[in-house]
Amino acid sequence: MTPTLRFCQNRPPRVKASCFQKAKFLQFIFVILASALIVTESLNAEEVIALAGENLTVFFELPLRSAAEEVVRVYPKISADLERIFGWGLGLQPSVLLIRNREDFQSMTESASIVAFAVPSRKLIVIDYSRMNIPPFTIENILKHELCHLLLHHHIRGTILPRWLDEGVCQWASDGIGEIIMDQKHSVLNKAALRGTFIPLDLLNRGFPRDKDSMILAYEESKSFITHIISKFGKEGILEVLENMKTGKEVDVAFSMALSMPLGRLEEEWHHALRQRTTWFIYLSYHLYEVLFALLALITIYAFIRTIIKKRNYGTEEGEDVGV
Repeated sequence: MTPTLRFCQNRPPRVKASCFQKAKFLQFIFVILASALIVTESLNAEEVIALAGENLTVFFELPLRSAAEEVVRVYPKISADLERIFGWGLGLQPSVLLIRNREDFQSMTESASIVAFAVPSRKLIVIDYSRMNIPPFTIENILKHELCHLLLHHHIRGTILPRWLDEGVCQWASDGIGEIIMDQKHSVLNKAALRGTFIPLDLLNRGFPRDKDSMILAYEESKSFITHIISKFGKEGILEVLENMKTGKEVDVAFSMALSMPLGRLEEEWHHALRQRTTWFIYLSYHLYEVLFALLALITIYAFIRTIIKKRNYGTEEGEDVGV
């Protein structure tokens, strides 16, 4: 009997049956992950334990028991908060898989920047727990972000939910936290605003770029556009857009119906607002240390050159005096 099944055997009778069902589901998950997400050999069902909570199950390796218990503890609060924000019932029982080894997780994502992801079709959340102590990430805000993805996909058909809207809304709902490591002091979006090199939203409908800078820009744009919509129309505006999409409306129609403005015009206004806000002075302030370092370097070089010139002039003057 595997450790997972032994764990279920020791559960109280009222949850034992459910636990065994989840254990079987775990084996199915790992078949999917092994074929589709390239899980490494070090992560296998015999090393994983299942912990049943209130409307969710957490799968984890033994050293992460306390982390799994934390997920079970905070889940009711997080799910209730999301239901309050959107006014939608969660209506699903997700599974959360905690990965202890960073290399195992990266073999699934093929990116060193991503710290978690959701698989809506499997109601599955996968978290790289090795990153959860790196600010601003916590198990609670990452769980909320990924659960938001499951909620949106549960109520809106994935074929009509653009990736930028999905990601932007989930960053907003999880207090600005995304699922990717970004430099909090340096904004790629500010550079794009200054140079006019935005990625058009319609190019982010089905997915985000794979190279790091473009991926970060896609995440920043998604968050910024939703923030712009909420600042202009209130959170009710974006919630009405989502309600329209819940009934099957395409994204362009949903925005026009809810906000009485075409999506393209809203995007143009957002670009204009970003360009006005992002001046060269603000951009330089983000790079204050680099600017100061460069100025000090120039000052040092200038002082060195002046010293050399003075020494040469002093030598010349002495030579003239001796000649006289």
